[in-house]
Amino acid sequence: MHYHSLGKIPSKRHVQFRKENGELYHEELFSTEGFSDTYSTLYHCNAPTQIVQVDEPYSVAPELVYDKQLKHRSLKGFRIAPEDDYLQSRKPILVNDDCKIVLSAPRQSMTDYFFKNADADEMIFVHKGTGTLRTIYGNIPFDYGDYLVIPRGTVYQMEFDQEDNRLLIVESHSPILTPKRYRNQFGQLLEHAPFCERDIRKPVDLETHDEQGKYLFYIKKQDNIYPYYYLNHPFDLVGWDGFTYPYAFSIHNFEPITGRVHQPPPVHQTFEARNFVICSFVPRLYDYHPLAIPAPYNHSNIDSDEVLYYVDGDFMSRKSVEKGMLTLHPGGIPHGPHPGTVEKSIGAKETHELAVMIDTFRPLQLTTHAMGIEDPDYYLSWLTEKTTANGVK
Repeated sequence: MHYHSLGKIPSKRHVQFRKENGELYHEELFSTEGFSDTYSTLYHCNAPTQIVQVDEPYSVAPELVYDKQLKHRSLKGFRIAPEDDYLQSRKPILVNDDCKIVLSAPRQSMTDYFFKNADADEMIFVHKGTGTLRTIYGNIPFDYGDYLVIPRGTVYQMEFDQEDNRLLIVESHSPILTPKRYRNQFGQLLEHAPFCERDIRKPVDLETHDEQGKYLFYIKKQDNIYPYYYLNHPFDLVGWDGFTYPYAFSIHNFEPITGRVHQPPPVHQTFEARNFVICSFVPRLYDYHPLAIPAPYNHSNIDSDEVLYYVDGDFMSRKSVEKGMLTLHPGGIPHGPHPGTVEKSIGAKETHELAVMIDTFRPLQLTTHAMGIEDPDYYLSWLTEKTTANGVK
């Protein structure tokens, strides 16, 4: 990210910075990778360390299913039942040691507690719903199609405008960054990048609550939720500056890269992390070579698992697509367009598809939540009318 500042800060770091009554503000260095990477410097009205009560933790570790069948899978994401509470609504469906892919359908805003994920950075994709991400750094309004990128350890609340909300969440055990190949040595997004700094929405409206009470935090660490009660309101910053903070980027502001012939999936990359990437498929013009085939070619992703989350629009390479559906094409076996879609794509001028793709470079494991929403016959969907699962009719 790039430098940003809100509120009041002193002229230098680590110097006296006092309130009108003469008391010192409380400085905090916030970094997700020690002292070796980006950070921000926060100035609290009160010490952020004052704990008044700690309750027993409870586990939110995903229940894994050790299904050893290597096959393509389809998951009906909108079958995840809505729940009132935001944290309880988060259902991990695919996980590995680098990330968790989570579906969530919360009905209610977080009004009586704050959340901090100390395990992972979060990317929250807003499929349905509007509202405000309220954080210690300030507020970020969100809408349909927004990616909300939240560094680990950020204290936040999700405030929804309605009850019908659908979220795709990726928890990452490494920072979620813009692709390195789109940045120069100073971190600025280059001219050929599919988005620029103007598309990134930073926190605004810094809230300063110089209040004391008994504020409930739920802190996630090592797949446990720890209920902590702090003496001071978490949103008590008088100011901050630095390079580490949450932000929003709309998938609708991703500018697609096209060519005379079909372009490979990396042109859709939006974020990168350790051992996985996140890509955005958006409405775009098709390839313009006179003999171009717009539909993607068959490919063997031997070294990665490919997850595609369907958001909206028409998908030229797939049949029976519905909103909120996920497909998992595991490394080791080829996949490609469904029968008939290649010929159908020839001559088409544009696509209106909208989807999020997550490619992981270590295998994903299914959870019990995933098995509960699986279409068990999806792996048969490449067969034509002339064939059956047992061969030619």
